[in-house]
Amino acid sequence: MGGGGSLGLVQTFAQADAAGRAVALLLLAMSVATWVVILWKGWLLRRAARDLQLSTAAFWQAADLDDAQRRLGMFDAQQLVRPLLQAATGLSSAPMHTLAAAGDRSQQLTRVLREALHRVSDRLQYGQVLLASVGSTAPFVGLLGTVWGIYNALGGIGLDGGLRIEQVAGPVGEALVMTAAGLVVAIPAVLSYNVLGRQIARIEADLEGFARDLREWMVHQP
Repeated sequence: MGGGGSLGLVQTFAQADAAGRAVALLLLAMSVATWVVILWKGWLLRRAARDLQLSTAAFWQAADLDDAQRRLGMFDAQQLVRPLLQAATGLSSAPMHTLAAAGDRSQQLTRVLREALHRVSDRLQYGQVLLASVGSTAPFVGLLGTVWGIYNALGGIGLDGGLRIEQVAGPVGEALVMTAAGLVVAIPAVLSYNVLGRQIARIEADLEGFARDLREWMVHQP
């Protein structure tokens, strides 16, 4: 059955015109991009969750900030915690008499930590837009290929001057393969978007908790 499906895909591609082949190649490119993002982000987020747990534990076990930075250098390979610490400890380098230095220490820490969190979150979210785009557009791309294939099939049958069920069933069945291909591309993209999105949300929540704790700790430092 799998061999027949593969043969149908090959036969559909071989009989398609330039537009039909372009649709098929677009679906193939979308599928390859989707699986590259799935595998890469799955590996990245597993490491990020592990590094975040080790990094935060190492930070709070450090004797001072210098020791904390040294420990983070060993555990924070994904650069999740160090940007927050660097932002918080860089307040003293902000130019005086500027808006960046306005407000009390708590307000300044809140501002710089929020900016650092946004930068880290952007890196964690990288690739999610592609998965969402593929999941929402691939079925329509496949449907476009089906409609175009049926149009060409019916046009060819009309030129023959006759209409029999066997003349319609074969070309239309082959054109419907494009709809199935669009769904095959879209379903993994949608599922992975949801699964990876939940993992990212958990990591972001842990980072926000660490940022709040770091701000409270640094506010009370001399």
